[in-house]
Amino acid sequence: MPPIGELTRIEQVHLDRLEHQGIFTTGLLLEVSETVTRRQTLADQVNADTNEVLTWRDEALMLNLASFGPDDHQLLMQAGIDGLRDILSLDGDAFRERIHRAAIELNVEPPVDLTIAGWWDQARTLED
Repeated sequence: MPPIGELTRIEQVHLDRLEHQGIFTTGLLLEVSETVTRRQTLADQVNADTNEVLTWRDEALMLNLASFGPDDHQLLMQAGIDGLRDILSLDGDAFRERIHRAAIELNVEPPVDLTIAGWWDQARTLED
C-alpha cells in the first residue's frame, strides 16, 4: 500500500491529522472512508469536509491499482488524470492515448498496453 504522503490533492495539515489518527497508508484511508458514515467520521476527526475525503479516496483508489507505482502516478498526473473518476470518464482507447501522450511529454517509456488496459479494467471494477 502506498504511503499516505503520496496523495497530491491533500493539504499538509490534513496529512498530519490523518497520521495522528494512525492512517499512514492509502489502504488504511480507503478502509476508514469506505461508507458515508465513515467518511463523515473521518472528516470530523481531521477537520475536513466529506468532499475533501472523497477527493482523497478517489486518488487513493488510483494509487492502489495493481502494478501502479510513483512513476505511474507522475505519468497520469501529466495526462490530467488525478484519480479513479478521471479514469472512469474515459473510454479505454482515450485513456491509453492520454497516457502515451503524457509519456512523450515527459520523455519516458509508457507502460505496456496490457498494464494500461489492466488499470482501466480495475477502475471499472472499483466503480462505486
